[in-house]
Amino acid sequence: MNVARAQTGGLASDPVRPEELDLAPGPLRGLAGAALLVAGGALVALAGVEVWQVFARYVLDAPAAWTEPVGLLFLKVALMLAAAVAVRHETHFRFALGAEAMSPRWRAALEAFARLASAGIGVAFVVWGAQLMLATWTVKAPGAALSSGLYYAPFVGGGVLFVLFAAERLVGAGERP
Repeated sequence: MNVARAQTGGLASDPVRPEELDLAPGPLRGLAGAALLVAGGALVALAGVEVWQVFARYVLDAPAAWTEPVGLLFLKVALMLAAAVAVRHETHFRFALGAEAMSPRWRAALEAFARLASAGIGVAFVVWGAQLMLATWTVKAPGAALSSGLYYAPFVGGGVLFVLFAAERLVGAGERP
C-alpha cells in the first residue's frame, strides 16, 4: 500500500487522489514522463484529426480519407504508452484487492507474479508486434500514404516499455509508487 493510502487507511483499490498522480521516483522516471508527454500529444493530435474529419465531411462536404487511419495510429500510440506508464505505477495489471488481504510474504509473491506477468505481456507485444510490423511494412495503408506496418510500431514500443517498467519494479521490489 502506498504511503498516502496507508496514512488515510484506504485500500490500493480506492480511487486515485490528485496528489498521487505524480510520477513515481526511480531510474526510469524521465522515460515515463516522456512516454506520458508523447501519449498526451497523441491524444491532442487525435482530437485535432477527428475535428478535421467532422469539419471536412459536414462543412466542406469533402470527407478526407486520411483521417481514419491517422486517427487510429494516434489512438494506438496514446493507449500503449499510457498503459506502459500504468504498468510502472502498478495500476494496470495489478491484483490490489487480493494483495491487500494477504500476509506480507504472500503479497510480495503476488506482486512479483504481477510484475512478471506484465513483463511477459510486454515481451509478447514486442515479438508479435515486430513480426506483424515487418510482415506488413511494404503494404500501403488504405486511405493514407503510410505503411501498414506502422500501425504495429506502438505495440513494439509500448511492449519494450512494459518490460522496462516491470523490470524496474522487480529490481526495486520493495518500492512501490
